Amino acid sequence: MPIQNIRGLNINYEVTGTSGPWVALVTGGRRGYQEFISFARKLAAKGFRVVLHDRRNTGASDIRIEGEEGEEEIWADDLVLLLKHLGATPAFVGGTSSGARLSLLTYLRHPEAVRALLLMRITGGDFAAGRLPNMYYGQFIAAARQGGMPAVCATEQYQERIAANPGNRERLMAMDAQRYIAVMQHWLDIFLRGPRAPVLGMTEQALRSIRVPTILIPGNDNTHSSVHGMAAAELIPGAQLYRLPIEDQDVPLLPFTDWAPYEEELATALADFMHRVSTEKTKETL
Repeated sequence: MPIQNIRGLNINYEVTGTSGPWVALVTGGRRGYQEFISFARKLAAKGFRVVLHDRRNTGASDIRIEGEEGEEEIWADDLVLLLKHLGATPAFVGGTSSGARLSLLTYLRHPEAVRALLLMRITGGDFAAGRLPNMYYGQFIAAARQGGMPAVCATEQYQERIAANPGNRERLMAMDAQRYIAVMQHWLDIFLRGPRAPVLGMTEQALRSIRVPTILIPGNDNTHSSVHGMAAAELIPGAQLYRLPIEDQDVPLLPFTDWAPYEEELATALADFMHRVSTEKTKETL
């Protein structure tokens, strides 16, 4: 798996496919890109080059708990730099859950780098707003307060990142626990700003400002309810809403792997959308 240095950090990534338009896909939560490999291969088989990467502080990429902006904003800037390194801009940019939010932020911060948006499993509503802050930040702040950086390193999520990139333990242990807490609290405060629905942290004005083709596939659990996905599609000008043959389930969270039976249908829907966007763009330049 190739590594690219982005702003002083080693970012783990891979490209699936050898020709065709570029697509960047980002997984949800703080998960690495491994869960998207099967899906990326299906898209690549339909004529695309798919970029998967581990965002900083996730997967096998380097950890750096630092930054004045929000963590998701930092992720968006990193992604654009990676795409530029690959000569992949403008790209189709998309993802699920936090990957969908990152895609929106990538467009809002770097519209020239985004050809179209592929938004899946939109996160929004009171349930998500009540659950995710602790999942992303609160539990790690509590660990640092109780046991310093050794306690942070001992958490399940950080154990996974250290196993994937052993150098991450040294980076974490070199941090002052109070500094770690301050940065994570700062990121938490930013995460809590803004609306709760239909997209967590995203204003209706921001959604209405989108000027690139967009396809939106709603989720089907309490964190990614179809209600908020459909509401977001109504706000984004010209957005195409595509619904898989699934029903909402009254559960906190369904993993993306639960969509495995629908990966081929999902890949076909996205590929048809992207081929249509590419064809329309070609006609505009003739």
